[in-house]
Amino acid sequence: MRISQLEGQRVALWGWGREGRAAYRALRARDDQPSAVVERPGFGMTSHSAVESRDSEGQGTLPLTLFCAGHEAEQVLALGDPALQVETEASAERLAAFDVVIKSPGISPYRPEAVAARERGTRFIGGTALWFAERPDARTICVTGTKGKSTTTALLAHLLRAGGHRTALCGNIGLPLLELIDGDAELWAIELSSYQTRDVAASGVRPDVAVVTNVFPEHLDWHGSEQRYIDDKLALLTQARPRVAVLNADDPRLAALSLPDSDVRWFGRADGWHMRGDALHRGDAFVLDTRDVPVPGRHNRGNLCAVLAAIEALGFDGAALAPHAASFRPLPHRLQVLGVRDGITWVNDSISTTPHASLAALDVFRDRRVALLAGGHDRGLDWAGFAEAMKARAPMAIVTMGQNGPRIGELLAPIARSAGFTLQGATDLADAVGRARAVLAGEGVMLLSPGAPSFGPYRDYTERGRHFAELAGFDPQAISGIPGLGIA
Repeated sequence: MRISQLEGQRVALWGWGREGRAAYRALRARDDQPSAVVERPGFGMTSHSAVESRDSEGQGTLPLTLFCAGHEAEQVLALGDPALQVETEASAERLAAFDVVIKSPGISPYRPEAVAARERGTRFIGGTALWFAERPDARTICVTGTKGKSTTTALLAHLLRAGGHRTALCGNIGLPLLELIDGDAELWAIELSSYQTRDVAASGVRPDVAVVTNVFPEHLDWHGSEQRYIDDKLALLTQARPRVAVLNADDPRLAALSLPDSDVRWFGRADGWHMRGDALHRGDAFVLDTRDVPVPGRHNRGNLCAVLAAIEALGFDGAALAPHAASFRPLPHRLQVLGVRDGITWVNDSISTTPHASLAALDVFRDRRVALLAGGHDRGLDWAGFAEAMKARAPMAIVTMGQNGPRIGELLAPIARSAGFTLQGATDLADAVGRARAVLAGEGVMLLSPGAPSFGPYRDYTERGRHFAELAGFDPQAISGIPGLGIA
């Protein structure tokens, strides 16, 4: 759906985070187009709505209703937009009063009120769908996956820029697409969460390349079930029908897919880009030693295979660009080594929101004395696999915290006794840090890799990571910038 197609329709925004604000600005930026706004008796717009907002040239402003949290309403009203009505309760009845609701990604379309409104004819779309519809000629490389998608997207943009290509780095990584709706880029490296992948299909525009790093259960509270999460994540392939699909050959769910409308390129296979230990190969040809690539963990360096396969899918020379990975700047909150304080190395992996991610983080520091801080918002993920792994490769200590901390602790308790690691429960992150510091006694690694979202005490993983840095004695703002966002 093009933004111009919203004219004459009843339109609402749902959510006032960064994506919601970007959608609002994009809509208002298009209000210089001729408008066909008409008054709709009984629609319920307040007296300051835009049905009367027309300038001397006969142009108008699209009336909007914004559903947002109560504490955001005053901030929104301060904008002084006479065409914007603010409401704080997005009930099924109110949502059903609109033809189109532009929804922020964090709001699940499977919420009962959204389902009820959809059954009554309301169409829900996101900013990603709007951007793709507005920019159908853009050369896009969409990257998703349960783990590694941010690093993969950023590394892709880095190498493309090193090759002289003007490239946008945007999407879920921290810069909404709609903030760059008029951006001038040759190539678009776009990170997509599972909240956004169906949006690409909804736009009706096929991506040039889609990269999927892996798929395993996450965000079950948003998607409602493991299968729905998988279906939503893979919609980038099965419904958006990219021209080229770059897939991880080691992932069984990806290996089982049939994609007749896409040219499938595999990474992690001996006939393509793959790792042999720390050595990067293209088929039988050695390309480089990835130990010089400044991203932590072999699993992260393995994402370079996905990046180079995508670069080749675009028609460029991956082997020629691969050495530029050595100048890549790692992303914050992803196995980020903050530094050493009082003999302890502090590692911020706040973006870790699954047990699989925590296991991968522990593997990076498997030869060190490690105290792991685990737990957060409970969205029903199964920690049994993590617990089983602790029988053979447990850290020195695990301190649980957050909403699911007691559940994790209960699962680990019998294993801790037999495997010989320290297990403690903490009330919050500060308490967890204090307990882990005491166990390490001035030597080892303090690893925040919680395997769970931050919701509750923190707005997002960034805020949690900043608090961890502050507790360690580092500048919380200095550690958080994402290098390379935007167009360069």
